[in-house]
Amino acid sequence: MSSSDQDKTIDEFLDALWAERGLSQNTLAAYRRDLHSFAVWLGKNNLDLLQASSADIQGFIAFRGKNGVKASSLARLVSSMRRFYRYQLREGRIEEDPSALIDSPKLAKTLPDTLSESQIDALLEAPDTSDPIGLRDRAMLELLYATGLRVSELVSLEHSQLGLQQGVVRVLGKGNKERLVPMGDIAVDWVTQYKQDARSDIMAGKGVSDSLFVTRRGSGMTRQAFWYLIKRYALEVGISQKISPHTLRHAFATHLLNHGADLRVVQLLLGHSDLSTTQIYTHVAKARLQSLHQKHHPRG
Repeated sequence: MSSSDQDKTIDEFLDALWAERGLSQNTLAAYRRDLHSFAVWLGKNNLDLLQASSADIQGFIAFRGKNGVKASSLARLVSSMRRFYRYQLREGRIEEDPSALIDSPKLAKTLPDTLSESQIDALLEAPDTSDPIGLRDRAMLELLYATGLRVSELVSLEHSQLGLQQGVVRVLGKGNKERLVPMGDIAVDWVTQYKQDARSDIMAGKGVSDSLFVTRRGSGMTRQAFWYLIKRYALEVGISQKISPHTLRHAFATHLLNHGADLRVVQLLLGHSDLSTTQIYTHVAKARLQSLHQKHHPRG
């Protein structure tokens, strides 16, 4: 099988996977990279994807692991292989699934990075709201913390997704699954102020954009640009700990649980399809409560 034929085989699989599962473009792109890398590795031994054995798959996983690939990426690699070969078996292109007996790497459950409520307050108040750009940034931070949106969901918001009168935002999440998330009065006020007082100034002379949050160039805010802003504001208010792209999302979930929210409600708000994904936050909340107990209780 030529390299172009292998690319065609991968594309056909990804098209079918998208149609069946509705996976995000980021996930599909990651699967494409995994399968393409495996095809290149097989090619060094004059093999192609449909000729691979279980030993070949195990050898490739070991090869990637020795080259410093993280366990989470190796687990995704195994998932890519399983889905690819199940599809090929179903289509009658192979007689046996070489990935059937491959085990996924065990992932350590790591607690997500988060911020205290006082740190969040300082971060939200960092932008200079007398400036249109600062007002935009404040509105974005308030909305992110109030809703727990993924950063990609936040920067892709359009005007039509906001229900300011109802106090909700309509979010298109992973797998094109739609959910309604309450915004809270404070976030509604800041977003309203941004739309009324700042957005038109930022867009002056730059045409029209459907994006809710825009840059000085008149285009929609990017994920990378927004996280650069967050890191800058964090440094300004003395937050020195590492901040990840999900820090405010983690804080949203943890603070809700700390204040008594039901885990299933948090699951719905975050857009998690599986409750087990949300349960990691119960460990964060529990650890924080234990720390407070030890610090303040006379017998802690």
